[in-house]
Order: sequence, then C-alpha cells, then structure tokens
Amino acid sequence: MDFWQRYRAIDARDTRFDGQFFTAVRSTGIYCRPSCPARTPKAENITFYETSAAAHEAGYRACKRCLPEAVPGTPAWNIRSDVAGRAMRLINDGVITREGVDGLAHRLGYSARQLNRILSHELGAGPLSLARASRAQTARTLLVSTDMLLSDVAFASGFNSVRQFNDTIGEVFAMTPTAVRATATKAAPHRGSAGAPGAAHAALTLNLPYREPFDPGIFDFLAVRAVPGIERADTLTDGTRTYARTLRLPRGSASFTVAYKPSTPGKPLQLTATAVDLHDLPALLSRVRRLFDLDADPQSIDDALATDPRLVGSVASIPGIRVPGAVDPQELLIRAMIGQQITVAAARTALTQLSVAGSAVSSPTPGLEQLFPTPAELAEHGGELLRGPQRRIDSIMSAAEAMATGSLDLGYGDDPASLERKLLPLPGIGPWTVGYVAMRVLGAPDIFLANDAAIRNGLKVLPVGVGLSADFREVSPWRSYATMHLWRATAKPADG
Repeated sequence: MDFWQRYRAIDARDTRFDGQFFTAVRSTGIYCRPSCPARTPKAENITFYETSAAAHEAGYRACKRCLPEAVPGTPAWNIRSDVAGRAMRLINDGVITREGVDGLAHRLGYSARQLNRILSHELGAGPLSLARASRAQTARTLLVSTDMLLSDVAFASGFNSVRQFNDTIGEVFAMTPTAVRATATKAAPHRGSAGAPGAAHAALTLNLPYREPFDPGIFDFLAVRAVPGIERADTLTDGTRTYARTLRLPRGSASFTVAYKPSTPGKPLQLTATAVDLHDLPALLSRVRRLFDLDADPQSIDDALATDPRLVGSVASIPGIRVPGAVDPQELLIRAMIGQQITVAAARTALTQLSVAGSAVSSPTPGLEQLFPTPAELAEHGGELLRGPQRRIDSIMSAAEAMATGSLDLGYGDDPASLERKLLPLPGIGPWTVGYVAMRVLGAPDIFLANDAAIRNGLKVLPVGVGLSADFREVSPWRSYATMHLWRATAKPADG
C-alpha cells in the first residue's frame, strides 16, 4: 500500500488494516491503529510504520484511546519469504528471548550486525526493538485478559526483570502496568494459579483477537486428523467448537484448549493453557495463532478469491476460510509423510499406532495423556510401529533420524525455497510434501497442491472455469486458501 491508500484506510477507520501498519502523528507524539476513533490527522503530520517497534524507535508512544497493540498481527510475515519475514516469525516464537540476537542471526545465516542492518532498513527497527515490541504486546494481552500477578506477567512476556517490564510498559504505553490493566472493561477470569515466576505448572485463559469473518471449519479439519491421546476435538450443545492438544515447548510440555463460541456476543476465540512454564507463553501464543491462522486478513483474501468464477460460490458460502498451521514443524513433516497417497482416516490410524512411541505428559487430563513422539523416539521405535510398504517406512525413518541427529533442521525461519533444498533430496519426499509443509509450517499463502487427489476431486465439484489456469494463478498470492476451498468442496456432502 502506498501513502494515500493507507491514509484513505485511516480516514475510513477500516478495522481490516489494524495490525498491518501503524499511524504515527508528529503533532501529538503518539501512534495509532488505522481504525482509531480520534479525528483523522492532517496528512502532512503523519508517518506510517510497518511495525509498532519502528514507531517506538522514532519516539512515539501508543495511543491510550485505540490501544494499537490490542489487535491481530499482520499477515505480512507469512506472505514475505525474505529475511525480514523469516526473522519476524522467529522473533514472535521467542527465539531472541531464548537465544539472543546472535542465535536469531545464526538461524537466518547472517551475522548479528548484518541482521540488525537488514531489519532496520526493512522494518524501521532492529531485532532487539522488534522483540521488545512483541513482549509488550504479550504483556498487554496478559494484563487485560488475566488477573496474573504483575511479576508473573513480566516473566511470562519474556522480560528478564520486573524493572525492565515496568520501564518498557511505561515507554510504550505511557502508563504503568496497573493502569494498562485498568483499560480492560472486564478482565477474563484467571484459571488456576500462575505460581511463582518461571513455575512449571501455570494455567490461564484469555481471548485471541482475530479479523472477521472467521470460518469454524478449521475445527473440522483438525478434528478428523486428531490423534487420540494427543489431540481432542468436540462440539458442545450450544454450538461451541473446541480443539485441545498437548505439545512440547522450549522449556517443557504443555496443553491447551481453543474454544470458539459463535453464540456469545463478539464470537470470542478463547485459549485456555494448562501446565505451561510461564517463560513458554509467548511461544505458545505464537504457535496457537499460527495453528488457527489468526493473523490472516480474510476479507482481502475472500475479495481476491471471489474474482475467480470457480470459487465465487464457495467464498460466498464459506467466508473467512483459514489455512491450518502447525505447532511443531518436525511433527508436521512426519504427519505429511505418513499422509502421502492415503486417506485422512488411514493416516490417522497410522499416526495413532505411532503415537505409542511418545512420552506421557506430566499433568495428564482426560483425552490428553500423550505427547507426539520426538524424532529421536521415532528413530528408536518407529520402525516396529509403522505398517505398510517397507520403502515408505524406510523413508519416514530416514527423515526422523535426520531430524534427531540435527542433519535436517526445519522450522518457522525457513522459506519455501529452503524447504525444497532441505526436503527434496530425502527419499520419499516429493513436491506435494514440500508444498504441504510450506503451507502449514510457514503459513505460505500461495501454495497450490496440483497433484493432490482431493484437489482434483474438488475441481470436479466446482463450476468449470473456461479459459482459466488449472493452477489458479489468477488468485495468487492466495492459492493456499483456494486449496482449502477445494478440499472443503470434496468433503461437502453431495446433497449440499
């Protein structure tokens, strides 16, 4: 978007762009979200920034009226496959908190100095400032959504000390943490005790912001693939949809439940996390948001998809479709390899058999007693648990062993090209697997799985597109969402 497109967006107070850029006003020294209800400033007094961190660096403070941090993130980090996009995915996952700037730079293949220069040029702020903004946003979410102790909020947000937390909140929001908490009209109830800073068993509940419309069909996608003991999906009598699972985080295991309540005002999407180390909360929040594609701009995506006559009907009946992400890149690769060329039901059966190799969780709850096996556990026990052609078993075991030894390292900091270089040389992995992993791990928005059997069946259900490309290039860069519509068309009952 150019300056005047952004200016028209803030003049219209268009909520679609909240979180996608920030408006800094020189005459007041504050920065706002695009939908801020305050009077539209004069164009000559405005500077637009890609990130809130860039506005902080330029000396601006957050608007107390519109609270620009209280919005979904930008989809740009999934759209972009450059260094800046890859870096932001890792920063949001807490890499700087765990490994420092040097660790982030190493993962991206640059020196810390080079990375600082690249991010400052591309995003207006260096990695430390971007990480600080991410911590401030996490802190604000916890302050207004829970009744956690302020010291617990500080450490859960990634700050090294309460003093650093107080200083940052004051610099960013021009308020004390207590004052930020008071901005909430009603704090969400705190579920259980957060314990001491760094406690291994914390529990909390908070709302996850997202852009409407939101298609709850993503719960169906996850439900039919749910591995018993590791995942659980339910539909309650009031229409509430839930998905729960266990997972490993940098400091230990945890479990979470996401509930979508369409009958409640505001249609909240609520996260309940249990048995989680407070230091792991930023990573958990980032991964849950990626799993449910909550930083997407569905209206813009739907507008683009609806220009294709093959998709216009599906978009009208299923607005706000999401591309499911992944909470564990290594797990997703194994699941993708097992799911190749077999039905979803058959893949679920195979994964259920394989799950026996995983460890038990330290704090089990009904239906959530197991962790998905690590690559090392799969390398040790997978061969005796997997069934099917030996060549296929050998391919899966080879990938597990490569990940266990570190010779294969994939994660949120990759891009589609690097995934191809890493995965295609491995036996049993072809373009479909690489594309599926890119779509779900990276959130790559422009993947079209042309060789997928369900996609071919979906094409038979949709209207014929005369003169249109078979790979849906007309709706690029949103072909991953076209893929989801085709999969949904295949799953839809014939009688409607």
